[in-house]
Amino acid sequence: MKTLMLCGALVAATATMYGQASPAQTAEWSVGGKTVTIKYSAPSVKGRKIFGEGGQVMKDPTAPVWRAGANSATALHTDADLDIGGLAVPAGDYTLFVNVKDENAWELIVSKDTKQWGTVYKPANDLGRVKMMMSKPSALVEQMKYTIAGEGKKGKMTLQWENHVAAVPVTMK
Repeated sequence: MKTLMLCGALVAATATMYGQASPAQTAEWSVGGKTVTIKYSAPSVKGRKIFGEGGQVMKDPTAPVWRAGANSATALHTDADLDIGGLAVPAGDYTLFVNVKDENAWELIVSKDTKQWGTVYKPANDLGRVKMMMSKPSALVEQMKYTIAGEGKKGKMTLQWENHVAAVPVTMK
């Protein structure tokens, strides 16, 4: 019993020392007292192929629709009505998914379904989909990262990971 407890303590200490495999992250953008928040778990490349045929994302049960992060589905909360790439998004809570069928032409999916685990995706709950502007980073992006920022009420939501940068314009109403 002491050996089992010692092993458990060692595993917990190691996890604390080296951090989570996909740590929880938050991206926020505030304008005039209204805030848009993206909460996600940020996986790392770790030498793996992530996108395209045989990539890690394509091993998810919802592929080619991806939870746009790790663990729980990526959460979007907005205090303001938004326009995301032409999609009207009322103030409230949503989850984000990305269709990566074509690794060079992604679609952002805003889902009305919230608080589900990331490998559960129900197309019937889509609020809508928008095309994302694709580019390449100057170097490999090891840990996935969201940013959302702008000037005034016009901004941009960006998702970066591996050799991909996908962005969509966002306007607070």
